[in-house]
Amino acid sequence: MIYDFYQVDAFTSKIFGGNPACVVPLDSWLSDDILLNIAKENAVSETAFFVIHGEKINLRWFTPDIEIDLCGHATLSAAFVLKKVLNFPKNEIVFHTLSGIVKVNCIDNVFYLDFPARKANSAELPYEIKMSLTIQPKEVYKSRDYMLIYESQEDIENIKINRNFFDNIDLGYGGVIITAKGDSVDFVSRFFTPGATILEDPVTGSAHCTLIPYWSSKLNKNELSALQISSRGGELFCKDNLNRVIIGGKARLFSSGNFNI
Repeated sequence: MIYDFYQVDAFTSKIFGGNPACVVPLDSWLSDDILLNIAKENAVSETAFFVIHGEKINLRWFTPDIEIDLCGHATLSAAFVLKKVLNFPKNEIVFHTLSGIVKVNCIDNVFYLDFPARKANSAELPYEIKMSLTIQPKEVYKSRDYMLIYESQEDIENIKINRNFFDNIDLGYGGVIITAKGDSVDFVSRFFTPGATILEDPVTGSAHCTLIPYWSSKLNKNELSALQISSRGGELFCKDNLNRVIIGGKARLFSSGNFNI
């Protein structure tokens, strides 16, 4: 069988920026082993697979290591392929996922993801994470991910991770967010996943399910601008909607082709 695939740079308007994801449309589901092997072969942080059944679009996300429960940039990439490549007729795309209904609205070439909020609670920092950090946080919170709060954007830019300690903790679907107020935007962040093939995720939409409620409360504003300051970088337009968050971003098609199984 021959399958189409598309590689999209998400949360950016520039090629080689943002977070690359592969998108594979399917007529029906392949086995989980095959889906995981396709994700490994693609060798990007996430591959999105979707199957359309009438009015219903089922969406799943795989890293090179596991299937995950929620992924922002791969969702944006899937919506981009549906709308801009496959000419999906509606501006609102409704995905059925492991995290429930996820809606994406396309307005003036910006894709707005409607995701569940994941508010974090104060937490203790595990030993393995503490020992892995070159700069220690001033506050620690936990939802799905650990969220570490720092004094400045400079701290976020300069932190390095010692994988000898970091990879010894298993956070399941989760990872570690580091964040601070931004110099030119409301907040900045970076995101790391212990034990993952790709340690630092270039832009992490799902992390903003936790970042947006926190910074909305701290800054007393519902609409926020954000940068994820990885080496590739990404720009996000954020809104706090109580139990939901809106995460907006642009995307660019990098490549397309097909593969044969």
